[in-house]
Amino acid sequence: MMRAFLFPGQGSQSVGMGKALADASPAAKELFQEVDDALSQHLFRIMVEGPESDLTLTENAQPAIMANALATLRVMQREGGFSLAEKGDYVAGHSLGEYSALCAAEAFDIGTTAKLLKLRGRAMQAAVPVGEGAMAALLGADIEKAQALAEAAAQGEVCTVANDNDPTQVVISGHRGAIERAVALVKDHGIRRGVLLPVSAPFHCPLMQPAAEAMEDALGKAAINTPLLPVYANVLASAIADPDEIRLRLVEQVTGRVRWRESVAAMWDAGVNEFVELGGKVLGPMVKRIAPDATVRSVVTMDDIEAALGAL
Repeated sequence: MMRAFLFPGQGSQSVGMGKALADASPAAKELFQEVDDALSQHLFRIMVEGPESDLTLTENAQPAIMANALATLRVMQREGGFSLAEKGDYVAGHSLGEYSALCAAEAFDIGTTAKLLKLRGRAMQAAVPVGEGAMAALLGADIEKAQALAEAAAQGEVCTVANDNDPTQVVISGHRGAIERAVALVKDHGIRRGVLLPVSAPFHCPLMQPAAEAMEDALGKAAINTPLLPVYANVLASAIADPDEIRLRLVEQVTGRVRWRESVAAMWDAGVNEFVELGGKVLGPMVKRIAPDATVRSVVTMDDIEAALGAL
């Protein structure tokens, strides 16, 4: 059996996240403190107490989601003797989750990961003035229908596929006018529904180029180790392990497509038949729609951790 460990992306945050873990485990509490110390911020307090408007700020949500996932892993390691290198074959993460995956595989340390994600969130937010960009989820759309719709709606503006999530859900991103046109045109393209997403910026599209440049500078200064396990890069949908290539692909990821459907399909084709999501329950359902015969496990609570330690 081959196994991949998965890490969720933005949208999986919620007020109260991490509290039960920290209450139950000194290891989790320690990790949340490490992130707070790295950021010189009481991020864990925002995670636990909110307000939701502060937690959903991109610069807070990104390191918070990472911290929650890595706290789950830390508990498994410290209290269950778990070894990612022994139990896994690959890691992968959705968008910001790729940083969590790399941290889990020890390519980055926790402090570096937190700082990079804080910067990434700020840079992505600052790249486009609020209100000028938008994103929409296309439900009942495959990649071909989504691309055709995006091309029809662009009309000289940016409108592109941002996330190819699974065979039934694709997310588009770009100028607000183009995204709104796309939502209005969904039925004409055989797509069941288009839903504008409550995001503050148009992620994973060419409008994010200023953020990509900021990340290129930051990643150029960051220490990156060879990961314990290869990581499936979002922009390639294939596994990489060379630190220089990791750096390059993380920069490309800011403006590039999250090729999640292709990544999961490629892992399945490579022999991965068990997928374990740490710190969320968002990616598991996507995996089942991509690889219906795969075994999927989501690890969020202490009970989940105990069950996973017994099964893995």
